[in-house]
Amino acid sequence: MFTSNPFAEISALIAPSVMQTYLVVMIVLVAMGTIFDVLHKKSAQYFRANMKKSKAAGTRVGGGEIVSIAVKTAVVDVATSGEFCNQKRRVAHLLGMYGFIFFALATAIMVFCYPTSDVATPAIWPRLWWLGAAMVCVGGYWFWFFIRADVSAEGGSPFRLMKADLFVLSLLGSATFALAWGLLQSRDHSWAMVAFWLHVLCTTILFGSVPWSKFAHMFFKPAAAFEKRLSAANGTRANLPAPADAPKKFSKASHSTRNY
Repeated sequence: MFTSNPFAEISALIAPSVMQTYLVVMIVLVAMGTIFDVLHKKSAQYFRANMKKSKAAGTRVGGGEIVSIAVKTAVVDVATSGEFCNQKRRVAHLLGMYGFIFFALATAIMVFCYPTSDVATPAIWPRLWWLGAAMVCVGGYWFWFFIRADVSAEGGSPFRLMKADLFVLSLLGSATFALAWGLLQSRDHSWAMVAFWLHVLCTTILFGSVPWSKFAHMFFKPAAAFEKRLSAANGTRANLPAPADAPKKFSKASHSTRNY
């Protein structure tokens, strides 16, 4: 089960070209949705203006230091999510982030490179597909039921839904139904295709709702982290508030966020 390509097994029912076209359409939707989000919220204009303001107000930062800041941003803020002070939230985020990367990468490789059973799929890709989907589910459900601020700190119901939850729920639905589909298909269960189409539905919502969800947020976070480090390096803080001297004075409720 963990070494077989689930997409190759349904190639007799759904042509590989159809699956490949679907993935291309999803990539286009993400690109268009992100561009729309940038233009609508004027995010690029905001970061560019802040960086110019910070550069004009602070000391000059050399090219070598800028490269160092970029590397630190990539390693600390992006690769290890160092901006999270809450370790549980950080672990859940990393599970979801790397799980999604593994899941999406393995899907693309299996659909484009090994679309049928005529060509043997290296076992690493199905295993990475299963691992990635499982990581998304572990990190996502842990966050949803136990870590969210309105649930853990405010006692809110985990079943209360908001527009901001669209990204997390569609991602969880895509990974959950993918696991269900793979499991049912390995057992030749009649409900396998039902799980498959639910997986497709959730995936379509995930990639098609970029302008209204937090999907584009993952592209803005590196820019914001880089700007923060650059401002600190040249002696300015741009629009960032001063750090709190006594964070213990604040209650848990004051830190309520819904960021994942």
